[in-house]
Formats: sequence, C-alpha cells, structure tokens
Amino acid sequence: MSEDCTEDLLLGGRVRLRQPRRGLRAGLDAVLLAAGIPARPGQVVLEAGCGSGAAFLCLAARVPGLRIIALERDAGLAALARENAATAGLAAEVIEGDVRDRALARRLPSCDHAFANPPFWPGGTPPPEPGRQAMTHAAGEAAGLEDWARFLAAPLARRGTLSLILPAARLDAGMAALAGAGCAGTLLLPFWPREGVAAKRMLLQARREGRGPARIAPGLVLHGPGEGFSPAAEAVLRDAAPLPIS
Repeated sequence: MSEDCTEDLLLGGRVRLRQPRRGLRAGLDAVLLAAGIPARPGQVVLEAGCGSGAAFLCLAARVPGLRIIALERDAGLAALARENAATAGLAAEVIEGDVRDRALARRLPSCDHAFANPPFWPGGTPPPEPGRQAMTHAAGEAAGLEDWARFLAAPLARRGTLSLILPAARLDAGMAALAGAGCAGTLLLPFWPREGVAAKRMLLQARREGRGPARIAPGLVLHGPGEGFSPAAEAVLRDAAPLPIS
C-alpha cells in the first residue's frame, strides 16, 4: 500500500501524513476530531479506527508527551499509521483489531480519553470503492455505533472523555450509543458550514460515569463569506488551536 500513497500536510505543515491515494482520505474530520480532545501532556489516549493515523498525529502535534494507543482493523492502514508515527517521532502503539473484540478492549490499559471517526451510516447506498465503504457504512455484519462506543468506553478511567465525530443526522444514534456505553453529560459541538446554514457534522463528547444534562457548545463556523475558512476555523485547522469547548 505504501507505494500507492500520497504525502499530505495537515495543521499548516505540522503533520506529514502518508495515506492511500484511493479510498477514504483523511482530512477535515480528523483534524476537527483531534482538536476536540481535552488531553494534557502525560495522559493516555485511545483512538479506534485510526486509519493512517491522521487524528492521533494531529492531537500529538498540539499536545506533546501523550501515550498513544490506536486500533485499526486494516493491516495496510495500520502499517501506514506506524510509519507515520515513526516519521513524527512518536512511540504510538498501533494494534490490529476489531472494535467488536471485547477481550481486546479489556486488555487495554486505563485511558484518559478515547475517540473515533466511526463508520456512521447503517444503510443506504455505499460508495463504490471498498475502502470508502468500510469507513462510512456500518451495514451487514459491520460494527455499529454501539460497538464503537462500548469498545472506547471499556478502558476509560472514571470521568474520562469519549468523543465521536458524526454527521448531524446521526445525533439520536450517537447519543444513544454513548449512553449505552455508560457515558453521560454529553456535549454537542456543531460544525456550521457557514453562518445561518444547518450543521452537517458534529462532535459528541461524553464522560465515563458522567453526570448532568446534555449541553450544546457554540460550535464552529467553518467558512466565511468567501471561499476560504473562517478565522476561527483557520486557527483550528492551520494553527493547531483547540476547539472552543466550554
């Protein structure tokens, strides 16, 4: 796979990412997800479905000194994630496995934060390319959102955060999956394409054994009046600023 890859830059060049030329390529969602993880140096983070490593690489570029554990089912992508981590000087542990493997989840060390950009559509017409199908559609025997949430929550320490980036249309399913995994006090952060336009993406973040009602953060407007990103989005996407989560 590494021979049929491109090298791309994220976070204004802070992250170099080798990823497959074909299939679902990492970009905006991975950077936004990483920007929403409230990690601190020295903490342990877990990513499920890491692909070639874009999200954990972006998180590590913003927060140094993390212990990174990542899970990826595809052996070729897992190898790319290890290669990208080594290039960045990160000692990330990339494990090949499936989020439905309960025994694997129980063997993981205690984590402070867990996150994923999971396959989000349970049905419908998948894209024709197999690589994109596996990363966007959870049809048939594939793991559903409940499986992803349970896997991520299993090693979470009490009050640790579980974060998912999802289409806004999957709000109900995402909230239910987090609750079913024992995570509550959910924060919803919408990503508005432009001012006055309905959100198409959102970050859902809950805490293991959390309490309190769900909250809605102000969110992030991605594009300004012209073709470019808004200043707030530029700060996140180019300058490695965290998302405005309160």
